[in-house]
Amino acid sequence: MNETGSLPAISAPAGAVFPEAAAAGFLGIVMLDTRFPRPPGDVGHPATFGVPTRRLVVPGAYPREVVASAQALRASGLVARFAAAVRQLEAEGARAITTSCGFLVLLQAELQAAVRVPVVTSSLLQLPALLAREARVGVLTISVSNLGPEHLLAAGVPAHRLQDVVVQGMDPAGAFARPILRNEEAMDLAAAEADVVTTARVLQARAPDLRSVVLECTNMPPYARAVEAATGWSTYGLADVLTR
Repeated sequence: MNETGSLPAISAPAGAVFPEAAAAGFLGIVMLDTRFPRPPGDVGHPATFGVPTRRLVVPGAYPREVVASAQALRASGLVARFAAAVRQLEAEGARAITTSCGFLVLLQAELQAAVRVPVVTSSLLQLPALLAREARVGVLTISVSNLGPEHLLAAGVPAHRLQDVVVQGMDPAGAFARPILRNEEAMDLAAAEADVVTTARVLQARAPDLRSVVLECTNMPPYARAVEAATGWSTYGLADVLTR
């Protein structure tokens, strides 16, 4: 890490790792310790990827401990457990590994170093390629107060392009973020979709020039089509890192 507490910038994994994983074994998914519902499209739904998957929960990795700064994540004592999880999934036969929280981009470099199979920690890894072809790119995140420059740098965003990433956060007390961050058992999915769409429109009003928006949170893809219909954007979730 550098003196600011962030990991060095890295590049997104080259090529599509998903098809190879599907053909040769399974996709391993490192899961947070959660209770909230996971509809189709969510990283935790068994039909989301359409290929064999195996999920491994990291006990005690609750959303509030992971949706955090680099310093707070490391202070939580969870980093070693995430590294152990990716090693276990590799040993069990995973041909590629991903995670269930975009904030784990902070650990991209070291989780990749822990195993020999491709590791894709976050949808944010798409930002460098998107910025290479567009003047500005948006990000919808579950927590704008916790998503900082260290996350973008860890995703490979060049320091001189940080200002070209326009970040919009969900209302922490809203129908989407509240049940996730509080790890509640119930969630009103229709209200959550409306909340995500409303937040997307706020971002569009702030930055009407945006054409592409990355969905940081792995719980947002179930609502991607509704966001695209409301805004005309192209949205990019975790599965897009693996397949495009």
